[in-house]
Amino acid sequence: MLNWFHLRTRREQLYLLGMTGAVCLWLLLQLVVIPASDAKKSMAANNIAAAELLTRVDSKASRLVQLRSEQSQGNRGSLTSAISRVSELEGLPVRRLQPNSRGEVQVRFESVDYDNLVRWLHRLEVTEGLAVIDASIAQAGRSGGVNATLRVADPG
Repeated sequence: MLNWFHLRTRREQLYLLGMTGAVCLWLLLQLVVIPASDAKKSMAANNIAAAELLTRVDSKASRLVQLRSEQSQGNRGSLTSAISRVSELEGLPVRRLQPNSRGEVQVRFESVDYDNLVRWLHRLEVTEGLAVIDASIAQAGRSGGVNATLRVADPG
């Protein structure tokens, strides 16, 4: 191949070198520059979409915080009404509901299922955001039944 190139005139050699350079430049553009440019445009579009999504998530999160603060102030009402509402939802009959001077409420259950009591505790702490300060749980006269006395407070 090198002999063939040297047999050409100087002018033909220059044309061949120029054409080889042009083909190499064209291949570089087609295989490297254009795909990189397309990838850059795609990444820019993805960044814009992610920024819009982040804006929507931020607004929804701030709305959720606002709704939770409104719920804790107005909708839940007093601590005793929140405890009564959770007890009704879980189907647990409250034997005694007694507020004290420290802002806590003493709740007494008699002969309730242990599993129902645990669900009540979970809903009270996770959903309502209340805290159980003190708990006394003892076995009742039937299998799976318990008697429980709990002190509940609003940590907020």
